[in-house]
Amino acid sequence: MKWLLVAFWSVVILSVALLIAAYMIWWERKFAGRMQRRIGPYWVGYPHGWLQSIADAIKILRKEDIIPKNADKWVYNIAPFLFMVPPMFLFAVFPFSKTWVVADLNVGLLYVLAVSSLGVFGVMMAGWGSHNKYALLSAMRYVSQMISYEVPLVLSALVPVVLTGSMNLGAITNAQKGLWFALWPVVGWVAFVVFLLATLAEGNRAPFDIPEAESELIGGFAVEYSGWKFAMFYVGEYVHLLAVSILASVLFLGGWRGPLLPPLLWLFIKTVFMYSVLLWIRWSFVRLRVDQLMVFNWKVLVPVSVVDLLLAALWVVLR
Repeated sequence: MKWLLVAFWSVVILSVALLIAAYMIWWERKFAGRMQRRIGPYWVGYPHGWLQSIADAIKILRKEDIIPKNADKWVYNIAPFLFMVPPMFLFAVFPFSKTWVVADLNVGLLYVLAVSSLGVFGVMMAGWGSHNKYALLSAMRYVSQMISYEVPLVLSALVPVVLTGSMNLGAITNAQKGLWFALWPVVGWVAFVVFLLATLAEGNRAPFDIPEAESELIGGFAVEYSGWKFAMFYVGEYVHLLAVSILASVLFLGGWRGPLLPPLLWLFIKTVFMYSVLLWIRWSFVRLRVDQLMVFNWKVLVPVSVVDLLLAALWVVLR
């Protein structure tokens, strides 16, 4: 009976996550339209654009599924699944309230960091299996970028772990009852900013979107995909963004904690805020070059995150 209950809530959470991911695209259209005075997002998809995501989904699912003649068909076909499925596993350990969590793991953060990095296999298989030099070059860029920015991402995520003394996401949330970790002087500020920038790079979002540089790589590692397979890459990217926005809310903004409003609503508000910050950065800055991106990671973010983690540990010891 317990397994049936877990399976039921898993289906509910994943269904809601996919629905929210679909309308994250709508929110991005509206956000970009407001920032850049675009007329299209104000009018397309009446009423107020709510039907646009549904229309896009129907359109892309009706498109022909084309497989390149020289592609490695097994690798080519399995890649979209390996890209989309890992981000969906992350929702199993997120605490949506004090008692509402599918799998309350003691090493919840370790699970999230490990599973979220599995997407590189899908990307590399897509680039290799497509038998396209642009797709392969994009996949290599993505893998090198994701592996590099995993270092400051993990180091910054460990700051709340050190301050809390636990990798359980529920315990980290409860430890922020008095003050969010994002508001802790110096240590919290630095960790939050580094986590935010590393999240942008890991999620392949501007200004860190070099794997999809249209002027160089004609669309990136998914350039040979069409129809529902391309949709899996597209949805997988937004599901990942939703997951990391929730993770940032849990690690640094107190998760579901807050006065008056229901816990789930507080988590939703903080997640929307985090996602909006990511959009604000994306639509405000131009794309970095490959060398600039790597230099910024290894010469700025990594040393800063290491020093910040040591300061957090020193504070705990002295306390």
